[in-house]
Amino acid sequence: MKATIWHNPRCSKSREALAILKETPGVEVEVIEYLKTPPTRARLAALYARAGMTPREGLRKAEDGAKALLGANDDTILDAMVADPILIERALVETDKGVRLGRPPERIREIL
Repeated sequence: MKATIWHNPRCSKSREALAILKETPGVEVEVIEYLKTPPTRARLAALYARAGMTPREGLRKAEDGAKALLGANDDTILDAMVADPILIERALVETDKGVRLGRPPERIREIL
């Protein structure tokens, strides 16, 4: 099975999710450091759709830039995330079985 993780190595939760992936037998892991290689708007929208969540639910609300988006619609939030990927909550993990936000990291086991 292939798993893609949209990863921030400075984030402890993202590192925990990556460790789960690496420890799971039979999982081939693709690591994308999304701050260096951000997803396109279409890709990010597709990830959230597959996860069954809205862009608002994928917004990293602790970031200063998120405060201006509290009343914004999903399109505006997606645009902001693409412009400033630090606003993307991590870690997002995708497999053939779906997409999960690793908050908590154990949630990614649902798609392994």
